Amino acid sequence: MINIMKNSFDEKTIHQLKAYVYALFDPLENRPFYIGKGRGNRVFQHVEGAILEDKESNKYDKIRNIRARTENNRVRHSVIRHGMSDEVAFEVESALIDLANRTGANLTNEVTGHNSIENGMMSTDEIMRKYNAQPLNELLHSVVIININKKYKKVREEALQRNTENSIKDLIYESVKQAWVIGKRRDKVEYVLAEFKGIIVEVYEVIEVNINGQFEKWYQVLGNKNRWGFHGKKATDHVRSVYINKSISHHKKRGAANPIRYNL
Repeated sequence: MINIMKNSFDEKTIHQLKAYVYALFDPLENRPFYIGKGRGNRVFQHVEGAILEDKESNKYDKIRNIRARTENNRVRHSVIRHGMSDEVAFEVESALIDLANRTGANLTNEVTGHNSIENGMMSTDEIMRKYNAQPLNELLHSVVIININKKYKKVREEALQRNTENSIKDLIYESVKQAWVIGKRRDKVEYVLAEFKGIIVEVYEVIEVNINGQFEKWYQVLGNKNRWGFHGKKATDHVRSVYINKSISHHKKRGAANPIRYNL
């Protein structure tokens, strides 16, 4: 029988905390290995999960390794900011995740923070491109442009409901890889451009993979013969630089519903 020293806040503390942002630390290091947003006793639930659940994840592996070193070696819990609304807490969490990742904290978070695709950490050059994005007027490769406005929001919300710690590591790729009504022109596509609110936010090379002895680039989505997905990886910097952070807003027609386009 596993013995757990269970930590918890009392009801009075929980009421005062409201929404908060917290970090988990290895007691032998000064950098966090996980940053999250929560209410109630969320900050303590990761350790409990690592002990009681069989699920594998980088975060759980880290916690288990800490506990295995010595009986007195325990994860350190820190509340960074509290007394916030959920909306503000999500923004604080996102900012801290961006900064920690950029400065080499090697977080075990498996997805980026809230609104990171729109307002996340950017260089000054990226900020200038976002608000004065150069128009994309020429396609130098065989591409399909896929609008992910609705899909990204759905994928993001699902990740948050699962406490941002499951298998989704690249929300843009998860949003663009499937499931689309797309014709046979797909077979000639070299690159997929993910478009979010008029801006090309990522570029993926369509790659061939071996699935049960069959090589494929595109696949039919299970349960829907009319919808397709693709196998991809981020394009090389040389190709990405042609399209990334470029605007196609001037090419879009008001009210156009089809998320798929092959030309400008």
